[in-house]
Amino acid sequence: MAALVSPSTGRSVSGLSPTPTKPAASASSPTATKTPAPAKTPPIQKVQLIVSAAASLTESLNELQPLFEAKHPGITLVFNYGASGTLQKQIQQGAPTDVFLSAAAKPMNALAEEKIIDAATVKNLLVNDLVVVVPADGGLMISSLADLKRDDCRKIAIGTPETVPAGSYAQESLTGSGLWEVLQPKFVFAKDVKQVLSYVESGNTEAGFVYRTDALASTKAKIAFSVDGKLHKPITYPIGIIRRTEHRAEAELLYDYLISPEAAAVFDKYGFGTSP
Repeated sequence: MAALVSPSTGRSVSGLSPTPTKPAASASSPTATKTPAPAKTPPIQKVQLIVSAAASLTESLNELQPLFEAKHPGITLVFNYGASGTLQKQIQQGAPTDVFLSAAAKPMNALAEEKIIDAATVKNLLVNDLVVVVPADGGLMISSLADLKRDDCRKIAIGTPETVPAGSYAQESLTGSGLWEVLQPKFVFAKDVKQVLSYVESGNTEAGFVYRTDALASTKAKIAFSVDGKLHKPITYPIGIIRRTEHRAEAELLYDYLISPEAAAVFDKYGFGTSP
């Protein structure tokens, strides 16, 4: 056995054995076995659900979106807001849509008759009221449809009746009151109720016809008066599922959620009534 040399004295030190070195672990040694990495959980494949909805539902549906998605993390809602008649035409032309929420029965019924909407799913979800609004600051003091004839009420915003249900309800009310033809020179037509509201808020028109829910959501416009509900058809918001949807199960989950008490509480917050 070779003698060890003391590192401090440089002398050999007898009687001491070198510390044995451990043999290197072989490939077959247990210590060399690598623990396999845990299998990666595949990401959730989210379904994108496209909802075409009346513009007057914007605020309430935007609030409901995260509440629904929290309950169903595999679904992402994408909203397409606009005038109900315009949305109807888009759907008829094949625009991707899974669920339709209209601000009137006519567009929904037309799609159901063409078998684009599953008629078995059509249900009146909400009700609303038609009101006349004026600018919040310095707006005219008017209290009836007849007051719209006043000389100081120069321009009146109204949704295009052919595509905007609120405009159609306004036309029906004014026609029944004998004022439609008289007020024609004052009308400024808009693509939807949100544009009507913006015209009034900016002072570009002295008055405008919108839904109560739109007026309540605005800080720059105020309700001058409510239009008598007897002058027009009931304002209902039907919901229906598109027959050609590729995500029927997910569409039914949204459908059921929107008719739930939780959703009804949010709609109520924005001034909607629930349909009996």
